[in-house]
Formats: sequence, structure tokens, C-alpha cells
Amino acid sequence: MQVKPYNTDQSKKTEVEDMFDNIAPKYDLLNHVLSMKIDVLWRNTLVKWMNKDAPKLVLDVATGTGDLAIAVQKGTGAEVVGLDLSQQMLNVGIDKIKKLNLDQKISMQKGDAENLPFEDNKFDAVSVAFGVRNFENLEKGLAELRRVVKENSSVYILEFSKVEGFLAPFYMFYFKNILPQIGKLVSKDNRAYTYLPDSVNAFPYGEKMKQILLNTGYSKVEYKKLSLGIATIYKATK
Repeated sequence: MQVKPYNTDQSKKTEVEDMFDNIAPKYDLLNHVLSMKIDVLWRNTLVKWMNKDAPKLVLDVATGTGDLAIAVQKGTGAEVVGLDLSQQMLNVGIDKIKKLNLDQKISMQKGDAENLPFEDNKFDAVSVAFGVRNFENLEKGLAELRRVVKENSSVYILEFSKVEGFLAPFYMFYFKNILPQIGKLVSKDNRAYTYLPDSVNAFPYGEKMKQILLNTGYSKVEYKKLSLGIATIYKATK
């Protein structure tokens, strides 16, 4: 069953775009508050892993307001192209990048992850943070990421997974009950932060996600669990 933000007759892609356009002004604030800035550490862990490949040109898909694109550029020195469905999220990111004087190193453009406007084998690395969960067709999106990365290069995916063990009930209570209420209060979008736990619960993680990536054509997949399994980074090599 496909989880959508608003459950209308529109496609998931359209609903996701509308949702992020709606919450864009408050997105960064909510992101850091709700995660207690742990998301910054997660992105930095991804960048350190990617930096071992010494990429020169990186595509950051579902770039949003550009946090991962900025972290990748600062951490690797690479030129970064950020792509996102939501123009409002991109607008916030463009302003942020200009203030950091990184607009010569990071370019931002509107686009669809499942129909990337780039030729085959263009990028030294591809990154996605908290974006593949929002793909309308997961396998198609993962195949597109693989198409545009160079042979023997990797796609790095940071995505929510599930806490396991004795902390799981406490985390799920926060995730399903407290987080959505804070999100609604600040963003004024009654559905966006209810969609978050719903979409995470429905999304494959760990070995299941690894198998999907292998089935999509990647030759090797590794992954690291972060913060007791709240998030996971997958490195999928073409």
C-alpha cells in the first residue's frame, strides 16, 4: 500500500511536492528541533563515507533546502548539483547557499528524481537524504540514481529506519504522537508530520532495502545503522 501525504486522488509525486511547498518556510527549524540536531551528525557521517571516493561532481537528489548539498561541498570540495521537486524548498536552499558564498560551487534546480535530466554515467557520486521514501516508484527512482552515477561509483542514501530493542516503544510513541503535534503546531500543515511516521513505517530498511538495491542492478550494497537504528546510510555501488 502506497502512503501519501494527503490521500487525495492526486499522485503521490504531486502530493509530496505540495507538502514540501507548504512546509518549506518552517522546514529547517522543525527538522533540527524535532531531531535535536542529530540529523546534522547523520549527514556528516554520510559525507565522511563519501569523501573516501574523492568525488569531483556530486548530484544531491531530493536536496530540499540544501543541507546535505552544503555538507557534501564543504566535506569533499566537490561541485554539487542539488535537485528537488519543490520549488519553495529550493528557494530556501538557494538563499542559504548565497549567504554562505557557495553559489559558485552548488547549483540548485527543479526536477524529478524518477526522470533525471542528466546523461548516463555523469556523476562521481549521488546522495539522497530522507528522499527515497517519498519516491512514487521506488525502484524506478533507484534505477535513475544508478543510471547517472559513473561505473564503480556509489549512491549514498540516508533514510529513516526503525529502532529495535527495548527503546523501540518509547521512540515510536514520540514518533507517532509527539512529533506530529509539534509539526502541526509550527508548520500549520495538519498532515505533513503525520505522513512522516506513516511513511517510515511502510518503508523497507536494512536487509530488505539492501535486497531492493541489489535487485535494481547495483553490484554491491553496504549499510550503517545510526543512532540505534533511527536512520541508516546505504552505500550502493554501480
